[in-house]
Amino acid sequence: MASEIIELRGHILDSLTLPKVMDEIVARQGRFKLLDLQIGQLAENASLAVLEVSAPSQEVLSEILTRLQMQGAVVRDVGFARLEPAPADGVFPESFYVTSNHPTRVRLPEGDLPVRPERMDCGIVVTADAARSVKFAQVRAGDRVVVSHAGVIVSPEGEPASSRRAFEFMASEVSTEKPKSAAIAEIAAGLRETRERGERILVVAGPAVIHTGAGPHLERLIRRGYVDLLFAGNALAVHDIEQALFQTALGIHLGSGAPVERGHQNHLHAINRIRAAGSIRAAVESGLLAGGVMHACIERGVEFVLAGSVRDDGPLPEVITDILEAQQAMAARLEGVGYCLMLATMLHSIATGNLLPASCRIACVDINPVVVTKLADRGSFQAVGVVTDVEPFFVELLGRLAAE
Repeated sequence: MASEIIELRGHILDSLTLPKVMDEIVARQGRFKLLDLQIGQLAENASLAVLEVSAPSQEVLSEILTRLQMQGAVVRDVGFARLEPAPADGVFPESFYVTSNHPTRVRLPEGDLPVRPERMDCGIVVTADAARSVKFAQVRAGDRVVVSHAGVIVSPEGEPASSRRAFEFMASEVSTEKPKSAAIAEIAAGLRETRERGERILVVAGPAVIHTGAGPHLERLIRRGYVDLLFAGNALAVHDIEQALFQTALGIHLGSGAPVERGHQNHLHAINRIRAAGSIRAAVESGLLAGGVMHACIERGVEFVLAGSVRDDGPLPEVITDILEAQQAMAARLEGVGYCLMLATMLHSIATGNLLPASCRIACVDINPVVVTKLADRGSFQAVGVVTDVEPFFVELLGRLAAE
């Protein structure tokens, strides 16, 4: 049988990392032998576990070790990274190393290189002085790509279970019956602390924010300085502008909740006016657009990326219709983001989660518990999940931010 000796350091017992590692080994037809276990005596002390991992073949062992690295396991004799050239544009070598969203280093004879940015589901391209995580669209023929697990060191974000926050993902089952106030208080504290540290706050929002009448609340959050970056689709911007121009969203009057005659046409007229103005910014500067979320973004200098979809009407001039270009535009703006608030959008939230490092704290708010659960599967301990409608969520959040 093929075997390697691995080490685990940190809060590996109370964070359940050690049991997870053992489960991974057994679930993938491997075996383990615990060679050493040193338990930290105090809550702040790290522990150490040394295990011999064996598998029926080198291929199976390599697969197991790759999975264990995501839990922070380090092969005792990690060696140097193996590099192979990319065979074509957009194609990685067959056994390329797939990144996680945890801090990662590549060990080379000339020294270690940190992998930047920290994001999952990428390959690693190594140049003379840098190691970059790249998507398929970014790799070019001949790029030196890291293959297998050798020479790759992952350092997962982690903390003792005793210090974890109450509503973090993976700590308890996502449920509509969970108390909301404690989670919202935690989110308010997280936003305030992020701003005080000088880090940026990202909001990812779906059109339901506007449809539920929560648009004015998001606008207030922007004007209070709690939003530095907005990711959304064409629909949020369209219906926000429709609300600002016609007081409707999808033809429903947001004040009365009643359908408006021929109101289903309003969003198309809104798109047409902005396209005639040239852009959302031009509409704000001319006075055509005098309120709403997008107006607040322009006035407060909040960056935004609007990504297109096959179902879009219009779209608005600022919408990026090439999905890969939109993905890269989003990734390029994440520098310095310390907190991400995800509101009522499954696809945009998951897409953004795949771009964020594990160190970025996340709050996901959605009426559908499936969305919160899907974000939980990213395995980030810094996240808070709230299953609720966004409009009452905003009411309490803004109240807490005002009180603090």
